[in-house]
This record gives sequence, structure tokens and C-alpha cells, in this order.
Amino acid sequence: MTLIARTRARGVEALTLDSPHNRNALSAALVGDLATALTEAGEDSDVRAVVLTHAGNTFSAGADLRDPPDPDALVGLLRQIAELPKPVVARVTGHVRAGGLGLLAVCDIAAASPAATFAFTEVRVGVAPAVISLPLLPRTDPRALARYCLTGERFDAAEAARIGLVTAAGDDVDAVLEPVLDGVRRASPQALAETKRLLTARVLEAFDRDAAGLTALSAKLFASPQAREGMTAFLERRDPQWVV
Repeated sequence: MTLIARTRARGVEALTLDSPHNRNALSAALVGDLATALTEAGEDSDVRAVVLTHAGNTFSAGADLRDPPDPDALVGLLRQIAELPKPVVARVTGHVRAGGLGLLAVCDIAAASPAATFAFTEVRVGVAPAVISLPLLPRTDPRALARYCLTGERFDAAEAARIGLVTAAGDDVDAVLEPVLDGVRRASPQALAETKRLLTARVLEAFDRDAAGLTALSAKLFASPQAREGMTAFLERRDPQWVV
């Protein structure tokens, strides 16, 4: 059973993260299913663009702490979105946490509704936003990113738009995306692919330069005693031992 629901309308393939029981956490299964769906959409000449959205009230809660994805698999998924020769558009009407923010940041365009909230919660469970920094650092305001990554504070859709994490925020996210999708439908497939290549060059440079080191860092942190304590505390709904 796939964790990705798929629909299509006028050349736009909607891929819906469909694992609401765990808030669309990035499990090995979900990462694999999404990678497969993206590959098929990328190879289909009838698909002009991909919309990435979600079932339930959470876009993604980040890595599944009970079944976290292999860091290499997560890097591969993020790179696949950056390299897909078609625009990938995020449609967010719910919460986004930790690794889910990397998925959001690597999309070419993103729109969020007022119901969306965002937080880099890695520091609160003893790890760092290592792998997801690959798309985040080239695209997001550095001062704001420092604040939110170091504190784990929650922020809203308007702030996400201000700092460049999303393209736009609005009460009706579908109305926000209507001119975006109309635009890509009017664009030449060749032009879309080559324009995206230009726009993602800096992101892909970061992957080429830093992915191996950040993958190793992520694996090291997830295996550390502080991460074990942080994740246990999260699952037990208590503060970790280091909270003062």
C-alpha cells in the first residue's frame, strides 16, 4: 500500500503525503514511495508540474523517530526534487516540522495557508538540521534561520514567507497557487527544465560539496546518547534531562 496518493488535472500531478496516522513523518516507506512517484512523474511527458501536498493537518512532522529514513535516502529524495526537470510546488495547509522543512525548502515554489505552522525542532531532541540545511541555507534568510534553528521556536506562514521559506502565504492557498499553475501550464517543457536548472544551481552545488559530510554528521548525531534521550523524552511526552 503506497503512502502517496496521486491525482492529475491538466498536466499537473498532485502527490499527496498520505500517512496521517503518524503526521506524514518521513519514514523509510514514505521516502521510498515519494521517490518512486517523483521518478514516474519526471518521466511522464504529459506531466508539466508536480504539486506536493498532504492529507491531515500536518504536511510532515519530520523524520519518523520510530523508523527514521537512512540519511542517504533522504539526501537522495531532496536531490531528486531539485533535479526533477519539472517544477515542484508545495501546497501547505498544516504543520511542518524538522525534516519536513527540508522537503518544503527544496520545492521550487511553495504556498502556505494561515493554518500552517513551522518549527526546526531538531535541537530539542538532540540532533541538528544537517541534511535539510542543503536546500535551506541557499534559499532562506540567514539571520532568521539562525534564530529558528537554534531555538526550535514555532513561527507562522507570514513569517515563513518573510524569511523565504515559502514563496507566498494566503487565506486561500489554492487561489494563491492558481496563477502559478496557470503559468507553468503555459510554459514550454524545455524552457521549464532549463530555467529550473539555472535556478537550482546553487542548491545542487551545496549537495555536491556538503552532502557526504552532512549525512555522516546526521548519522552520528542520531546514534548519540543525547539523541536517544531526546527522542525517548519526545515519545514519552516529557522534557529531556538537559532542560533547565
